Amino acid sequence: MNNLLHIFLTFAKVGLFGYGGGPSMIPLMQQEVVEVNRWLSAQEFIDALALGNALPGPIATKMSAYVGYKLSGLPGVMAGVSGTILPSLVAMLALVAVFFRFKDLPQVEAALRAVRPAVVALLVWTAYTLLPQALPQGARSWDAALIGLGTFAVVAFLDVHPAIALLGAGALGLFLYSR
Repeated sequence: MNNLLHIFLTFAKVGLFGYGGGPSMIPLMQQEVVEVNRWLSAQEFIDALALGNALPGPIATKMSAYVGYKLSGLPGVMAGVSGTILPSLVAMLALVAVFFRFKDLPQVEAALRAVRPAVVALLVWTAYTLLPQALPQGARSWDAALIGLGTFAVVAFLDVHPAIALLGAGALGLFLYSR
């Protein structure tokens, strides 16, 4: 299969089945990119995810752009991003008319409430599966875990913007690990 077509179809699959937006696509993207196609190692995927989260914009398109670029340069970016967004675009065009007609029905409201916990469960599962690769090995792993927990705490409880928290965590990691 043509490499660009393969990139497009892989990310179209992610875009089609990754319900709930960018973060909920990450588990399927990780499976396709790391496990099925072996385009990135688990560590490369985590690094790309960290880099992508430090930049503004939707994470799924940033990840598909990263992988596409690594595989085929700018044409790979176009294939990956197009594959990621096309299913959502087509679905939204079809659904928007139906949704606005039936949005006040109790069944529709109940279905939307039911999907939210499933998205959270997918994110927790992804964090659980990626955590061993995200933490450095050895004595410094406790440092990294504390940096991660501290980053979570300042975002969750002190209302610090995630980008600022990530920059702070990166600076702290640079200080601790470059000695």
